[in-house]
Amino acid sequence: MTIEEVLAKDEKQIFDRKSIQIKPADLSDTICAFANADGGTVAIGISDKHRRIEGVDYHREQLNEILRTPIDFCNPMVPVTTEMVECINFEGKPDHVLLMHIEASPLLHANQADEAFIRVGDKSKKLDFNDRMTLMYAKGVRYYEDEPVFEATIEDLDLDFVRAYCKRIGYTKSPEEYVRENKRFVTVKNGQERVSVAAILLFGKNPQSFFPRAFIRFIRYDGTEAKVGKDMNVIKDVIFEGRIPEQVEKAVDFIKIQMKEKTYLGHDGIFVTEEEYSEFVRTEIVVNAAAHRDYGIKGTDIQIKMFYDRFEVESPGTLAGMVKKENIRYTHFSRNPKIAAFLKDYGYVKEYGEGVDRMCKELEAIGLPDPMFNDNTFILKTTVMSAFFEGKSTGEASIGFKNALIRHNDASIQLENASIEQNDASIRSGNASFHGKERLIEKLCQGKDDGEISAKNAADARAVIENVDVMQVITSKEVMRILSCQTTKARLVIKVLEKQGLIKAVQGKGKYILNVTGGAGEKFGT
Repeated sequence: MTIEEVLAKDEKQIFDRKSIQIKPADLSDTICAFANADGGTVAIGISDKHRRIEGVDYHREQLNEILRTPIDFCNPMVPVTTEMVECINFEGKPDHVLLMHIEASPLLHANQADEAFIRVGDKSKKLDFNDRMTLMYAKGVRYYEDEPVFEATIEDLDLDFVRAYCKRIGYTKSPEEYVRENKRFVTVKNGQERVSVAAILLFGKNPQSFFPRAFIRFIRYDGTEAKVGKDMNVIKDVIFEGRIPEQVEKAVDFIKIQMKEKTYLGHDGIFVTEEEYSEFVRTEIVVNAAAHRDYGIKGTDIQIKMFYDRFEVESPGTLAGMVKKENIRYTHFSRNPKIAAFLKDYGYVKEYGEGVDRMCKELEAIGLPDPMFNDNTFILKTTVMSAFFEGKSTGEASIGFKNALIRHNDASIQLENASIEQNDASIRSGNASFHGKERLIEKLCQGKDDGEISAKNAADARAVIENVDVMQVITSKEVMRILSCQTTKARLVIKVLEKQGLIKAVQGKGKYILNVTGGAGEKFGT
């Protein structure tokens, strides 16, 4: 770095200028602030007010005190590398400016008065007690999951669940002994047992009685953005409570039934099912949110938001420890190591540190971007784009066929299953598909006008027709997803569609496709 570059830099999150006359005790505040945050560089020998080049060569005694500051005035010491930059000082003499490079530290550093600072913008902010504890939790110096829960006792733990867990991991003693002898789940202070946050969240009979917002909330929106007021577009809002493993299991299972899933007849006549989000990707994001959320933030919950084009998971807390957006793919740090280890025992976590990298690889394989991480003041938002919205296939078997339908490609698609009727060839054209669906809707409207079906059933049937592709296999599950309804309603709608000749059965129980060419009751492949 040249002196011109040093002078041109603005004081900001990772850069500051200080006079050679600065007191070591004051400089220690800045050094600790950089170490406690993102690291940075301090240029010594430049007046921070006027950018006057003072230099350091003619202030040897003061320079030596400054060089000792990271060791003598910071607790624990802060590792610093130095660099001398040639310059001409304000008196016109050859001189040097000292650059002190400070790395972000996994430890919490304080000055001689045991005051901790953190860099915020161009200032070094002194931390109060709560801020200091939060930073210690974030760095892993202390873990909030180890803190005792006020008024909680061992009676608040479900020992039957603990017993089942002990059996799973091969622990042969009693559940009472397990929580008292392992991982500081239950400790004793001043003759009184104290139950940890992790114990309540993992084994508690009712964790929400102590942590009311420690749950996962699923919200599904109609469209690509969240609207409020009279335009509110929430079509599903579900809360999953209980212990962390129960929350995770329920949330992952629910995402499975809410996401888009398309089944097609492949080239070899075998049904191919494509999922909007792969099993690993959707599970990993939810598990990460539960394992790494900051449970000390009690005013909000984990929120899973599903839109037409993506789904987002918002988890209280920021990226922890040394993990940053630029290194998250390969850097592992656990804010709650006991909770993470527990989820690993249940198979939700495979190998520590591999999750994000594997998600990226799976998304890259189908041409989708990496997960996006937005880290604000106290919420980490992870976003994954939909494979269907992007026009990508999650499997290779039907890529050509699916793209032909989407792009209205006129090229013929050869179906090799001999059982398929030759007169269905018109389905192969995307243009024909579009007009075929229009004719079905016209027929549906005619049935409503003639009083054959109710307006409500007609509207539901139309929604199904509009939201499936021509060669997509329709099942009760798919209708439930489209209409956000229960099984009984879905079966009723399918019955209406079949009676009106709008769908026709294909091989396999309960499977249909849109009847864009045939009549009511016509079998596909029979």
